[in-house]
Amino acid sequence: MTDVPDDQIDDSAAPLIEHLAELRNRVLYSLAAFVVAMILAYTVWNPIFNFLTRPICHALEMRGQACNLVLIKLQEGFFVAIRISFIGGFALAFPVISYQLWRFVAPGLYKSEKSAFLPFLIASPVMFIAGAAFAYYVVLPIAFSFFLGFQQGSVVDGGNELAAIGFQGSVEEYLALTTKFVMAFGICFQLPVLLTLMGKAGLVSSKGLASVRKYAVVLILIVAALVTPPDMMSQIILFVAIYPLYEVSIWLIRRIEKTREARMRAEGTWVEEEDA
Repeated sequence: MTDVPDDQIDDSAAPLIEHLAELRNRVLYSLAAFVVAMILAYTVWNPIFNFLTRPICHALEMRGQACNLVLIKLQEGFFVAIRISFIGGFALAFPVISYQLWRFVAPGLYKSEKSAFLPFLIASPVMFIAGAAFAYYVVLPIAFSFFLGFQQGSVVDGGNELAAIGFQGSVEEYLALTTKFVMAFGICFQLPVLLTLMGKAGLVSSKGLASVRKYAVVLILIVAALVTPPDMMSQIILFVAIYPLYEVSIWLIRRIEKTREARMRAEGTWVEEEDA
């Protein structure tokens, strides 16, 4: 076994140590931003919760019912405040976290790679916000109206009085259901960003994605069944929202491929598939 000179070991170890130190600093900055943002979110958790209850309150008002959510467990209100603080803190700190990620990754990228990667870094939160807004303003009112349709008043059937079924929601369960909808749609709206980035890197092609449409339909239906509550209405809405994004991804990748082909033809480096 050949001995490696000490000076070569030091030269090879130094960059790794510098990268680890840089990573540590970026993680510490991100954690500090998250803690500060979480504290700020905790101070306004009640208005945030009131904002999140608007869809259910509107659906109840349409039925002439009061918007009353109850605390089932003694500690439920505290855990609701913590959950809102955690989610709100991450949302507020995300610009700082993404900036720290960019500062860590950017020095290792070429100029062309930076110009290609930066738009996707910006598009990702934009698409997440679009998905979350779609869930809040479109999906939740429809879903809550559907769920509340299973209520019934006290009725007499054949001389027997049937029990009334009314909504009396738990604060924690309602928040969990609402955030699940919002997060699911926000994450699923990342599909064009992910596929377009893969297309930019040459990992997928527009022809390849177009040829597996039927499999994509099945996969989207499976994802819709996993990330939404177990009702057909929510799953259909998610599918109707996500599948067009798949088609948009194919269109975006096709444009990238045409731009790449035009550039390579101008440079004289384009090779036809038949020739290849």
